[in-house]
Amino acid sequence: MKMYQLVAPTSMGVRITPTVRQPVHVSDTFFMQATSAESNVLSIPAALGMKTKVLTTFVKDSPIARFIQGDLRRRGIDYEGAEVPQGGPWGYRHQFNIADSGFGMRGPRVANDRAGEVGRTLNVKDFDLNRLFVEEGVEILHVSGLIAALSPETSEFCLALARAAKAAGTKISFDLNYRESFWKGREAELRAAFTEIASLADILIGNEEDFQLSLGIEGPEAGGKDLSAKIEGFKGMIGRVKQAFPGAHMFATTLREVVSANEHLWGAILLYGDTWHIAQPRAIPVLDRIGGGDGFVGGLLYGVLKGFEAEKCLHFGWATGALATTVLTDYALPADEDQVMSIWAGNARVMRYRRIIRRRTP
Repeated sequence: MKMYQLVAPTSMGVRITPTVRQPVHVSDTFFMQATSAESNVLSIPAALGMKTKVLTTFVKDSPIARFIQGDLRRRGIDYEGAEVPQGGPWGYRHQFNIADSGFGMRGPRVANDRAGEVGRTLNVKDFDLNRLFVEEGVEILHVSGLIAALSPETSEFCLALARAAKAAGTKISFDLNYRESFWKGREAELRAAFTEIASLADILIGNEEDFQLSLGIEGPEAGGKDLSAKIEGFKGMIGRVKQAFPGAHMFATTLREVVSANEHLWGAILLYGDTWHIAQPRAIPVLDRIGGGDGFVGGLLYGVLKGFEAEKCLHFGWATGALATTVLTDYALPADEDQVMSIWAGNARVMRYRRIIRRRTP
């Protein structure tokens, strides 16, 4: 039996958010959380009892590092990684994301402060990949395009992880997660790295922008308007991705149309083998949108790990993505599978906790 169901490389940081949905520039009270796209994904299966771990780096003796470690422990996510000396006041630190939630027709605004980000130093020499994949064992390695593009070192680290995982028979999930600022000046290098990781992957995830800009796959115009009418275009794009990367057997994309900061149309498409599964976009209320896509991936991978039928994997991912938008954290912590499937069913009625009383055996 493998020790870990899901493992992901990541650069951990914190997000600070104004309270009561206020804009950043007029606020004096903020809520702070530990976050990263990859740990957001792992939070779903971890909350539901699976063994997960992030591979990362920390700033040695940093109170922010201790805050992050405590938060990961609270979420039930293991962590492994080197502790890097700060190197003075202008040395390494953990990334800071400063973002409000928006309200009504005022959309959220996000500022990422990555100067001196310690996660950029992630290096394969700090990890024993044989122990991880062969001795301990991992069912799925999840790689995000964010960490794969963060720096030349993290690109090489993700490539080494994907190669080692493939050699050990570990499944690989790759969420492309394209960020233009990460690619500037490194387009050819990152196109080659992303293409290799995608060629090794069993599960490929991305939206229309991700597939077009990361892998050069033609798709529909980016931007969520009239999504239902674009579904055939999305299916055509995923079909071309399948032709380009025949080693993968599952392909997924989310569909989002923003009505306001408080209401989105949320849908998803999944191709498994030769069978399409579609969650038509429908309205969901939104408290904070950040992490919805990560929530979808976490739920989808949980379904795969549990052995759900492909359609239920899609439904579960849709629902955990929707759940993530109902909380202020970037990640969702579902109470149980019933809560998730109630969201899919559109059932917001009160669910009472059942107390199970066990009789003592005399």
